[in-house]
Amino acid sequence: MLRHLLLRPIVALFCLATAASAQDTRPDSHCLSLAEAPGIDYLHKASFTDPVPQGNVRIRYINHASFLIQTPGGLSAVTDFTGFVGNVDFTPDIVTMNHAHSTHWTAFPAPALPHVLRGWGEPFGTGITHRLDLGEMLVRNVSTDIRSYFGGGEEPKGNSIFVFEVAGLCVGHLGHLHHEPTVEQYAALGRVDVVMAAVDGGLTVDLPTMLRIMDRLRSSVVIPMHWFSESSLTAFLAGMEADFDVVITEGHDITLSQDTLPGRPTVMVLRPQFLLDSED
Repeated sequence: MLRHLLLRPIVALFCLATAASAQDTRPDSHCLSLAEAPGIDYLHKASFTDPVPQGNVRIRYINHASFLIQTPGGLSAVTDFTGFVGNVDFTPDIVTMNHAHSTHWTAFPAPALPHVLRGWGEPFGTGITHRLDLGEMLVRNVSTDIRSYFGGGEEPKGNSIFVFEVAGLCVGHLGHLHHEPTVEQYAALGRVDVVMAAVDGGLTVDLPTMLRIMDRLRSSVVIPMHWFSESSLTAFLAGMEADFDVVITEGHDITLSQDTLPGRPTVMVLRPQFLLDSED
């Protein structure tokens, strides 16, 4: 039986430093070592406009495969950016994209976006390497192959697994993954503390393959994405329950630090919601 832990939103009080300038460095990454923290201390609803507590990272599920990742100093990144995040006037510092479908990229990113990281190279099939260091956040990628966007065949290196190193954590977004990573790709990823994983069971990798990937990565927190029905989500959770705790939330975001990673690997189910003006 699935272990459903009902979480109540709680209010956490934080002492926010009134430093003259935003934090411009990040703690040392521990991506290659297993986390041994006692558990998640808090999970609460927050507006994307709220400050992120020092030493933490906030992850907001926007839609489909798009997540907003925010730092205490105000840096923000949106994954699998399609050009729309909600009815808000908001420009993230970084957007990442993947080439599999138009629901994972836009051909016309706004010129105001400071950093647009495409998960593929041009001409198609050549791959691309990113290593963007903005102080609080470092973004890197590992290229993987995808089925051809135009149907039939394969597009080499058309997808990227993006890794965001922030607050001493490694947050990995698997993108539109079409095959299990190779030994070399697993090695390039290193330790992934938090992973966003597509669980549709067909358009990306099939369910047994995704379960095998999750077992190999053994991330402290797994956030399902790219699920088109409750049945595909439920099938994924059923496959994970033997070795992972499963936490069903009604929230859209989670705030994590090195100290609040769960002691046992945990699937955290977030509900997608676009960014709204009413949150301001």
